[in-house]
Amino acid sequence: MPAGDSISPLVAGLWLLNIVLDSGGQLAFKAAAGDETAGDGLARWKHMAARPWLWLGVGCYVIEFLVWIAFLSLVPLSEGVLLGSINIVAIMVAGRILFGEKLTRLRIAGILLVTLGVAIVGLGG
Repeated sequence: MPAGDSISPLVAGLWLLNIVLDSGGQLAFKAAAGDETAGDGLARWKHMAARPWLWLGVGCYVIEFLVWIAFLSLVPLSEGVLLGSINIVAIMVAGRILFGEKLTRLRIAGILLVTLGVAIVGLGG
């Protein structure tokens, strides 16, 4: 997509769907792995495999793979990868909200820098 072209609704929709699916997959995997009562080693893996969170994460990733391929077919790779990096921000914020993970000053600075970079790329910079 040459600089100055507007983003089509299809591209925007695929981009947003990619963010939701990638973030959802990561969060589901965290929920599956975060059970402290699961034990260690093979017992932990069996416990995670029995939880729906793990399979929700796998499902999100399978669908996200297809959405990502569709998205990359419509935008240049260099823009697509940079726009896709907003997932990092979404996952960090959701991790804070859902799992109480810490957002240090450096992480917040990173969030702001990634967001700024995605905004610049999104505006055709």
